[in-house]
Amino acid sequence: MRPGRRGRTHQAGLDAWPGYVDALSTLLMVVTFVLLVFVLGQAFLSVALNRREHVLDKLQVQAAELARMLALEQKTTSDLKANVATLSAQHDKDAASLAAIGGQLEQARADTKKASDLDHAAEDKVTQLDQQLTSLNQQLTAISQALDIAHKDVSDRDAKIADLGNRLNIALADKVEQLKRYRSEFFGRLRDVMKDQKGVQIVGDRFVFQSEVLFPTGSADLTPKGAAEIRTLAKTFRQVSSQIPADVPWILRIDGHADRQPIHTAFPSNWELSSARAITVVKLLIAEGVDPHHLAATGFSDYQPLVEGSTSEAFARNRRIEFRLTDR
Repeated sequence: MRPGRRGRTHQAGLDAWPGYVDALSTLLMVVTFVLLVFVLGQAFLSVALNRREHVLDKLQVQAAELARMLALEQKTTSDLKANVATLSAQHDKDAASLAAIGGQLEQARADTKKASDLDHAAEDKVTQLDQQLTSLNQQLTAISQALDIAHKDVSDRDAKIADLGNRLNIALADKVEQLKRYRSEFFGRLRDVMKDQKGVQIVGDRFVFQSEVLFPTGSADLTPKGAAEIRTLAKTFRQVSSQIPADVPWILRIDGHADRQPIHTAFPSNWELSSARAITVVKLLIAEGVDPHHLAATGFSDYQPLVEGSTSEAFARNRRIEFRLTDR
């Protein structure tokens, strides 16, 4: 009986071995498929990013060209307006001279009618005055035509300047829209990274940390956990900021807020505490590789509360650090 039992056990072991092989083969195929999907996803993402950078470069070149054209048109318009002013002054001067000569001519003609013994010199004077009057009329006609042309040129220039201004405004609006897209991407990534973190939320265009997440009560020194949260934020921000074109005027503003309770620490007031906390966060961001040219620290004390009230919950909500990606 014992030999028969061992034989059955050995046979069962041999029957189970192909099942293990099939399972391992299936697992290997699944891993290979996942790796293939990941590689394809990376390739598609790289192509999309390259296309977006190409479009942004073209927009930057167009905006620079529009600004240059606008400057040239403004200079030309200024010169034309100066010419128009000069021509207008000359026109007024010639008109005054014409009026004076006309008066003299009329007086001379009246004298001629009254005096029957007008000598040859008087007739020459009348002839000379007639010639001067004709010449002045011709000059006035030429000046009037030049004024009409100048006014038309000014109108055309004004229209071109208005068009260039509209195009430049469109280009600037596009830059603002780009910043909005990057801000949305930045906040979206932070939301994914910190979605389960208590005391962290997005309010409008701001990313808000409750102070207790980052700092001990009444202190401007980050806790180890708070420093880790800021390092996570810095890593995400570096990834997003590296894609923002250099000509987009953006800044990450760190706002410190306190509640309206008086403090009894090393800080004289909530102004100093809120400012010191914002500066501490900025210093850590710089240490983590964020460009200081795009950072600003501000303190609001207790004068920008999220909620009104004197409860502990209201005070806790108003003690916060806000991150806002905005333009300069």
